[in-house]
Amino acid sequence: MLRVAVVGSGPAGLYTAEALIKQAALLPVPIRVRVDVLDRLPTPYGLVRYGVAPDHKSIKSVANYLRRVLESPDVSFIGGVELGVDFTREELLEVYDAVVYATGAMRDRRLGIDGEDLPGSYAATDFVNWYCGHPDVHPDTFTLDAESVAVIGVGNVAVDVARILVRDPAELAATDIPEPVMDALRASRVREVHVIGRRGPAQAKFTTKELRELGELPGVQVSVPAGELDLAGGFDLSGQSAELATTDRRVRGNLVAMAAWGDAATPSPTPPTPSTPPTPSTPATLSTPATLSTPAPAPPTSSTSPASPTPPGSPGDRKLRLRFWLRPVEIEKSSSGTVGGLRVERTRLTETGAFEGTGEFETIDVQMVLRSVGYQSVPLPDVPFDPRSNTVPNAAGRVLSEAGEPLPGEYVAGWLKRGPTGVIGTNKADAAETVQALLADLAGGPAPHETPLPRPGLLRLPDETAPADDDPAESWALAELLAARGIDPVSYTAWLRISAAEEELARSLGRGERVKLHSRDAVWSAARS
Repeated sequence: MLRVAVVGSGPAGLYTAEALIKQAALLPVPIRVRVDVLDRLPTPYGLVRYGVAPDHKSIKSVANYLRRVLESPDVSFIGGVELGVDFTREELLEVYDAVVYATGAMRDRRLGIDGEDLPGSYAATDFVNWYCGHPDVHPDTFTLDAESVAVIGVGNVAVDVARILVRDPAELAATDIPEPVMDALRASRVREVHVIGRRGPAQAKFTTKELRELGELPGVQVSVPAGELDLAGGFDLSGQSAELATTDRRVRGNLVAMAAWGDAATPSPTPPTPSTPPTPSTPATLSTPATLSTPAPAPPTSSTSPASPTPPGSPGDRKLRLRFWLRPVEIEKSSSGTVGGLRVERTRLTETGAFEGTGEFETIDVQMVLRSVGYQSVPLPDVPFDPRSNTVPNAAGRVLSEAGEPLPGEYVAGWLKRGPTGVIGTNKADAAETVQALLADLAGGPAPHETPLPRPGLLRLPDETAPADDDPAESWALAELLAARGIDPVSYTAWLRISAAEEELARSLGRGERVKLHSRDAVWSAARS
């Protein structure tokens, strides 16, 4: 039997486990693969569980597919164990024929500006982990006592964060948000959110579907300064924006959606019915005059009293303003030492396409800043890592040494392999490529007495005469080592106890199908019950 460890139980790790089982069965001489999926958390599914917005139930349903992978008889989930803490890289390589690292990207990128570490300035990853119930983030981390919030970044994560901040909490009650987080959202004083991009609307990374959701939030005023939507004005002298509007369908859809919000002053409508889709517009209709010397002013801070907020869902209750061509330069300090404002500089693209600041500044009155400018992978103990790309150096998934040579038995998949790009489904093809490399190395391995091949295989075919161990409870390779250290991992059966506890909590609260347990202690208690 070929034994493989996959470090990480998110989409990349579980798609890798699936590809290993399926591809090995299709080899000219089929072989059996036993896959142990290791994770430092006691719960599986990674980004699907702790990164997808709770109100995106269709995306979160990917967990149902991944669950079938974990329920394969040749796949074992081993949670609550951490590489570099409970076992070493060398110990993994001693007991497994191959190891695939698939731990994703867990750290946010920093802005590198003054005031970034003030109280009230956070990474969007922490905020996402908070409302998704990640056990690393305490439910009391955020209180949402700011009236105005800046979200820096124009990707889907930034849109998710903004949507959760302005959405009527009653609409989130049926999601899996932990109850203490729901209490904080119900008590939220946030009435205004600014989503800020360094470049223009044509360069924004969010998808049209995510963007349109903002305009479908009842009681939320969504607006964009019309001048910042201008494709032919002074913000982009290179013409790149206009070209993207012509050649990129996603960009064109985004611009059409935002054109309807240009300096909007009325609450967004209820979601449109399928029979009344938005009328497409040509890029030319999106251009309006704009001058750099008179940028559109930021909307005034809501005057709603924090002590008596307007009931959620009332017209004009909350405002969401998209801003473009603004570069954060400083997070200003209030008299109490917390976030008191965000100073930004107007930007543009020159005729040669160079990005630059114009020397014009604006201060946006906010009391909280969430930066959402990208994710980074973190190095794994003793595993090669390229700090420039924040990935494990690899060739088609084969981990490379400093000399650029494949390391025997070591592979990588997902964001740790290629960087934080693509969507959840992108990891499936990525994992398949890594597994193809792994199995090709396995099939090409010469025997000890044979002459090495030009590109020698890195793994040996399993001994077909060796008896198969059909007891998954006792067969995983690290069991004896961890037991000797007094470490009792979380099995898939224990995870099902956690899942059942969350479903029971939802029933007791009358809140949908599942409510996540709100702390690490509660999760571990359910696992051991």
